[in-house]
Amino acid sequence: MSDAIAQEAPVTAAGDISASEATPLPPLDVTAPSQPLTKRKARKSQSSGSGSAVAASDGMDEGIGLEDTAAPPSVFTLGQNSMIGGSTVGSEAIWTFNKLTLDQAVAMAPGVSMSNLGGSRNERDIFVRGFDRWRVPLTMDGVRIYLPADNRLDMNRFLTPDLAEIQIEKGYVSVLNGPGGMGGAINLVSRKPTKAFEAEARVGVVFDGDLEGRNAVNSYGMMGTRKSEGYAQISGTIVSQDHWNLSNDFTPTPYENGGLRDNSETEDWRINAKIGYTPNATDEYAISYTSQAGSKSAPLHIEGGNRFWKWPTWDITSLAGFSHTKIGEASYVKSNVYYNQLNNNLRSFDDATYTTQALGRGFNSWYDDFAYGGMIEMGTQLIPMNTLKGSVHYRLDNHSEYDHNRPDHSSGYIEPKQETEERNWYYALENTFHATSWLDIVGGVSKDHARLLKAEKFNSTKRLVESYPTGEGEAWNWQSAIIARYSDTGKVHASVSNRTRFPNIFERFSTRFGTAEPNPDLDAEEARNYELGWSDTFNRRLRLSVAVFYSEIDNAIQSVLVRSYQDSNGSTVQVTQNQNVGDGTHKGIELAVDYDLMPGLRVGGNYTYLRRDIRDPLRPGLKSESTPEHEGFVYLAWDAMSNLTITPSLELASDRWSLASQGADANQFIQIGSYALVNLNVEYRVNEIFSASVGGRNLTDQNYMLVEGFPEPGRQFFANVRARY
Repeated sequence: MSDAIAQEAPVTAAGDISASEATPLPPLDVTAPSQPLTKRKARKSQSSGSGSAVAASDGMDEGIGLEDTAAPPSVFTLGQNSMIGGSTVGSEAIWTFNKLTLDQAVAMAPGVSMSNLGGSRNERDIFVRGFDRWRVPLTMDGVRIYLPADNRLDMNRFLTPDLAEIQIEKGYVSVLNGPGGMGGAINLVSRKPTKAFEAEARVGVVFDGDLEGRNAVNSYGMMGTRKSEGYAQISGTIVSQDHWNLSNDFTPTPYENGGLRDNSETEDWRINAKIGYTPNATDEYAISYTSQAGSKSAPLHIEGGNRFWKWPTWDITSLAGFSHTKIGEASYVKSNVYYNQLNNNLRSFDDATYTTQALGRGFNSWYDDFAYGGMIEMGTQLIPMNTLKGSVHYRLDNHSEYDHNRPDHSSGYIEPKQETEERNWYYALENTFHATSWLDIVGGVSKDHARLLKAEKFNSTKRLVESYPTGEGEAWNWQSAIIARYSDTGKVHASVSNRTRFPNIFERFSTRFGTAEPNPDLDAEEARNYELGWSDTFNRRLRLSVAVFYSEIDNAIQSVLVRSYQDSNGSTVQVTQNQNVGDGTHKGIELAVDYDLMPGLRVGGNYTYLRRDIRDPLRPGLKSESTPEHEGFVYLAWDAMSNLTITPSLELASDRWSLASQGADANQFIQIGSYALVNLNVEYRVNEIFSASVGGRNLTDQNYMLVEGFPEPGRQFFANVRARY
């Protein structure tokens, strides 16, 4: 491998150059069985600069090779994040395994788990090596999706059919990408057109396990054009679910009679419009508009103790501009600017009829949030054997809320609006030293500065809006990685990343309906993430990878009991406060393999071992919830005929801890949730344009729960058709 060849790789993602090429350690692809394990070589004429040494460019011919990770042409590369390792889940894998929502799709990657959070919110979360949504930022084309009040994003609201890929950073999150990546980061990357005219349409339907009724319908459409100096595209996707069905093995209770799951209806849609200008092979400028809307109900705990909530509105809108400009032969500048709006409405009812709001528990709550900001990143290779990059991020978040309490009662009233506002500046430097043609050393440092400008809350006793103390905080982050390539396809790496996360408004100020005291002085949490990894491909047929990881967590925010009191009914109410009293560790191993046994027959999958330990001096029995210790995904793909592929798959997980809220185990940690889900997809390709697939999930109709009191869907069947031009 020569130094000259090593220095020909691109320095950053832009145009038709992907983030996988502009890094010394490309991510592991979750590859669809219909795709080769190796990819075509990138077109060097469209390189965005003389970037970092990448194994893909070292000594490879113009054929295919696993490390030659040119982006799928439909990827909107201006929306990709910089990556050092991690994983990606592509659109073809999402289609093949019928993963319509974000939480389902990312769970196919090693080290990633999905979870049901239970309770009355009906939310799904994603855990990356044990870190949840507060510690794993979510972005869409690199623009942060953030709820400033509590950031309790429901990952089930984000649809996948219109995505080109999902980027997953694990442990090591490049400092260039912005604040908050304490344990990982997830980026939803949209598509862009590649031909003078291209279009795609999909329609799908989901049936219950007995084929007696329709559970849901979904559709997706895209149309775009690309010319020599630009492109334009519009797309839309929708999933409308009337209900889903429980397993036939579910035992009915007074709160759930089995069959169709009560209050499981949802509807989500998203549209995206994009226009881009490409004056030459290296520069690109684009404007993107995304509007996402949803509504949902919330299934009840099967043993009672419920709140009766519905969300008629759960909407996100984003307008963003992107740019990449090459400067000379060795430098570039890229940027984005954006304006986001986030609106939702929660309705709380008196009882399971969902008709009245006269009791104290009845209310309507409105959130009206906006955010604006941007980032600028610059990079250069003016220094020989060295790539230096820097970025500056700015963001302002504004949250407004108010409630209409007891709207059906004569004493009902509407609160005045309460507002919180926070400003964040973030500065980062990353340097890659190309020590030799086979060795790269990466180092990064960043500073995060957050200032709370305003924090208001309604005092229901005094009937007035009060202001909480404001303040500011800052934190330093640092990281380093070493990547060594011992062959054209094999590499080993070691990394360490020290990242922080500031608490959100909910953690600092929420009173949780009178059961918590605010703590405006909460400090940032901190995690040090270590990783050792190896990957290689053999004969372009066998791909293997291993990663061992270990995370140390300091200043973890935990709820601490501070006092108790008797309410008007004589019941004891315990009042807690969030404090930085916890610490813990996450450790584990990830294994992944894909093997072409022969033409038309592939097996593959991944396994994750994860051990989470958390220490709280005030709660010695505290357990880490929502993640299994063992988790795996296995598939086999067989081309039974030239145009017919049969793909069975198996999802496996051991038990996980869950805090019981009802019954004999109330307030105790119990272990639940082990499963072995048998799935199947059969795809028939009519011709180059039309294809159809049928299949099922949880074919053995297993009855299982991911959180106590909230069973998961039983056996379901699906049918999809797709046309691409």
